[in-house]
Amino acid sequence: QVQFVESGGGLVQPGGSLRLSCAASRSLFSIFVMGWYRQAPGKQRDLVARIIGSSSTNYADSVKGRFTISRDNAKNTLYLQMNDLKREDTAVYYCNEERSTPTGFAPLVGSWGQGTQVTVSS
Repeated sequence: QVQFVESGGGLVQPGGSLRLSCAASRSLFSIFVMGWYRQAPGKQRDLVARIIGSSSTNYADSVKGRFTISRDNAKNTLYLQMNDLKREDTAVYYCNEERSTPTGFAPLVGSWGQGTQVTVSS
């Protein structure tokens, strides 16, 4: 089972930027769909962004125009560039591989990492 290690979180003021990284334990060349998720206290874990293949992307409405997902298969690393951060972006951010299902895509259950905390506060 592939494992992921997220990094790059921290404390940032509203309007600031962060770049998250996700290191995979195996080559990203073999993983077609990757996603970034986040979980705020007391809430469920939700999809933030998805990258299909090398460049097709989907974003949650709340982050469209502010976040950009990308991947570097040669470095086995997934990225999430987050700009114009808002207090409501505060959460633990996770990455995961996604697999096709009859209704779309779903993350692998056993591959969640520790996540990286993002706190947006003045």
